[in-house]
Amino acid sequence: TFEVQICWKLSLVFLVLLVSTCVEASFSYRMEDFISAVKQVEDEDPGSEPLAVLKRLRRAAEVNDPFIQYFLFSDLSGVPELAANLSDYIRKAVHHRVTEDAKEEGVVLTPDGTTVALRPLLLGIEAGLLAKTRGRVRGLYQLALARDLGLSLRQSPTVTRRLGPDGCWDNLSSPQVFTLSDSPSLLTTAQVNGGMDGVVLGLEVSDKSRRPLKLSNLLTEYYCHQLEGKGLDTAPRLISRRRRENFKRLGVPLLLTRQVVKSVQLQQSLTGQSNMERKEKKELMREVKEGMKEFVHMYMDCPPIVTRCMWGAKPYIGTPTNLALPLSFMFIHHTSTPSQPCLTFEQCSADMRSMQRFHQEDRGWDDIGYSFVAGSDGNIYEGRGWYWQGAHTLGYNSVGYGVSFIGDYSSVLPSQHAMELVRDQLASCAVGGGRLIPTFTLMGHRQVVNTACPGDALYSEIKTWKHFGVCRNFEVCVCVCVVFFTTICQLTENV
Repeated sequence: TFEVQICWKLSLVFLVLLVSTCVEASFSYRMEDFISAVKQVEDEDPGSEPLAVLKRLRRAAEVNDPFIQYFLFSDLSGVPELAANLSDYIRKAVHHRVTEDAKEEGVVLTPDGTTVALRPLLLGIEAGLLAKTRGRVRGLYQLALARDLGLSLRQSPTVTRRLGPDGCWDNLSSPQVFTLSDSPSLLTTAQVNGGMDGVVLGLEVSDKSRRPLKLSNLLTEYYCHQLEGKGLDTAPRLISRRRRENFKRLGVPLLLTRQVVKSVQLQQSLTGQSNMERKEKKELMREVKEGMKEFVHMYMDCPPIVTRCMWGAKPYIGTPTNLALPLSFMFIHHTSTPSQPCLTFEQCSADMRSMQRFHQEDRGWDDIGYSFVAGSDGNIYEGRGWYWQGAHTLGYNSVGYGVSFIGDYSSVLPSQHAMELVRDQLASCAVGGGRLIPTFTLMGHRQVVNTACPGDALYSEIKTWKHFGVCRNFEVCVCVCVVFFTTICQLTENV
């Protein structure tokens, strides 16, 4: 009997360990998996409100420094602990840091293809739930974005990067490791994404009539909405794919500038430093205003751009030819094949891989021909990008960007949102970044090459766009003609 009891106890211990290991292993760093973990926390106490769940998440992640306590008034010592395996996952998923080898932790991959830091997201939501008046959320901007933005913008002038970068996951179906694409700043793109979401959702739940019954429901509705035929044209307002437009609609720059300055002052006060002199405060305001120009350009003027590594691009064959910036033209294309618009990050990425494979293997080109490609999922996809010469418009590849819409637009138009991404945001991003001249000319592929591209319907549409036309000045036209005839003679690439 004694032996049987011992055997039974050992079996039970083994089973518990096995289940614990399997639960931890089943979670990756996808937003869907994090939401599943949140549901587990909710299920442990079915009557718990979102605010109580958020506090349990913060305790597990050890997110409760004096700056946070100043705004959230939270003593987490009495908050119930989570089960060990769940607590370990939450800590890894929420506690943000960048390692010496440029691995960013505390971030998750969302269904829309962006990577989001969870810490600023959850802090923003918690601040919103504590608000007593709709739209007036104490500490919202400081907790979600302003403190980290202040640290980043106040770096030494010798620092080459003050914002970003983005990065890539080791695996998109079961992501575990996120590696930054360049040397990190003190505010990565994932932190900005999380901060924007934290502000948007924090303001939303500050309205008591809009507060969710469960935190998992709020996150699911925001991140996991499935687009239908018209894409974002008919999608709800409050979804992650609208992150930048929702954030921009808040009229953030001036407000955020003030909140950054306040955050710096509060941080100094909490660490026992003396108050700023008037001259020092004025200099701080100048630094922040200057840095905010870069922030606005990168995260409000520019559209979300899915990098090559995120859609699974194969390497460029050979050595790319660098463009001489700024360029003078933007050429509009449609892919024709694939003929249908893509509505998800997964499908658009598959279409990009298919086009690259066709261009490299069937046509014998070095890479996918386009500079950028617009999906109907709310993203622009990087082809050859800002700096590599494309193979999109015979004779004009060195003087313009080739931008294509996924789909056949002979008789129908892309979604309005997709067209706005290219017409307004991508073009503005290119001009603001010094990659296109302000007086650039936008043309359809068919205007310079014997082709039906970009389709009758889309061509008729772009003729109404602001920069549409033919050569606008003599010097540019002469340059284009020289490039055209040189390329014809060389016959290096065909389109």
